[in-house]
Amino acid sequence: MIIVRRSLSRTINIAERCCGKSLPIRQHRGKRGVITAHPEDAGLRPTRTPHATDSQSHRSWPHRRPTATRLFSTATSSSQQAVDCLSLPHDSPEVMKLVQRQASKPQTSASLETLMKTGRGEYLHKMGGTHGERYAGISTEDESEATPLVLTQVASFLRRELPIRLARRIEDLSRVPLLQDMRSVQQVRELYTTSFLEILSMDKHPPSRERQGEWEERFAQVLENVYERHSSVLVQMAKGAFELRAAIRKGALESGLDDDGARASDTELQVGRDAVEFELMDSTHAFLDRFYISRIGIRVLIGQYLSLRQPPVENYVGIICSKTSPYEIVKRAIDDAAFMCTRKYGDAPEVIITGRLDMTFPYVPTHLHYIMLELLKNSMRATVEHHGVDADYPPIKVVIADGSDNEDVIIKVSDEGGGIPRSNMKRIWSYLFTTADPEIQEGMVAFNENVDHSIDSPLAGLGYGLPISRSYARYFGGDLSIMSMEGYGTDCFVYLTRLGDTKEPLPI
Repeated sequence: MIIVRRSLSRTINIAERCCGKSLPIRQHRGKRGVITAHPEDAGLRPTRTPHATDSQSHRSWPHRRPTATRLFSTATSSSQQAVDCLSLPHDSPEVMKLVQRQASKPQTSASLETLMKTGRGEYLHKMGGTHGERYAGISTEDESEATPLVLTQVASFLRRELPIRLARRIEDLSRVPLLQDMRSVQQVRELYTTSFLEILSMDKHPPSRERQGEWEERFAQVLENVYERHSSVLVQMAKGAFELRAAIRKGALESGLDDDGARASDTELQVGRDAVEFELMDSTHAFLDRFYISRIGIRVLIGQYLSLRQPPVENYVGIICSKTSPYEIVKRAIDDAAFMCTRKYGDAPEVIITGRLDMTFPYVPTHLHYIMLELLKNSMRATVEHHGVDADYPPIKVVIADGSDNEDVIIKVSDEGGGIPRSNMKRIWSYLFTTADPEIQEGMVAFNENVDHSIDSPLAGLGYGLPISRSYARYFGGDLSIMSMEGYGTDCFVYLTRLGDTKEPLPI
């Protein structure tokens, strides 16, 4: 059993490896008890590699690179002249036709296992034509080192796949009832269209084998721009939903569509009417589920490819760590959540970690960190507010469960923070439900647009933390569930698949 407590005199720039060996632990005392840390914390080399989750902690995660199966098949064809798409207006008929054409094509789903194997060069033989025959049996000497052939294979797949995924989201953003009229959502649609046209402006394949390195380098620059441009999308979409909520409650929207797509009456959208329960608008939330799952997939694929181009990091294949330690990630999330809680309330509850502290499995560490940070900061906030500042807080308990025959790695977070009323249980999965102060929400609308999730944000913000966390868990076949006892506390269960063979749940 490990007790993790938080000192008020916290050093912010601690870098802790959450992948790899079990290391001895050192302990030192803080205001309320013991905080544990690894002796190598200060020596971890940060990297520039983008994070798949946009989780901007005060520390950088090590990253590495990969590709995928038949998935990343790059059948050779005659080089085609790229369309000069960038000069076209976004609302032109030509652009709309391009979007419709790409959106009609089938998407290709990836899995964690596929991404790792492709990054190791295990699917080079699946390259089309003579390339496949020539490179059959070739793999990288270092499983975390991507060769130019692997990078070209991945880049060719992304050149084909990304326009399809972006086009589907552009169409979805143009059709979603009510939300499509919000300024922030329109900006996101423009942003997606820009990225869509930029990728289409590239040739589908390298013009020749001699120039494949040059082609891959230019394509990487395009995707770096896309990745950076889309870093603000999570906050931008949350702003759009906030704008819709404000418009409905102020009566600015006189009519709209109900959940069946039929025109709603004016009275249904008048301010003060309980007929419009925004948190429960099924069509809006179905759209946001599709959008965020798709966005996670796009950023995983681009982040994986860009990571493959970075110098290798031990135990990493792209952004995937083959020896992800849930214990190490939970410790880091505790440290971050406690920092946020202490900043707001002056103190934070202790956290007790029990279970399988030595186990590792292949996963994306930034995804798990995002999920655990969200659950722990919610538990800390609920505990402090339920018991009162300066009280003797009951500890938050984290249990890491795993067995050789288990299909999942399961992490439970339990608190005694007063629980959630049963009437609110459905709403906690709404992208618009939050118990935060309206003034805090308004402040978050003006929050740093280049950071999707940060320890600099308030403890409670725009209200998308839990549903986004569930999307991250579900992306590779896991799940997130919550059971609550009103008046006592809440138990959260994170399920993560051990094998990594579940394919992405791609939205239509």
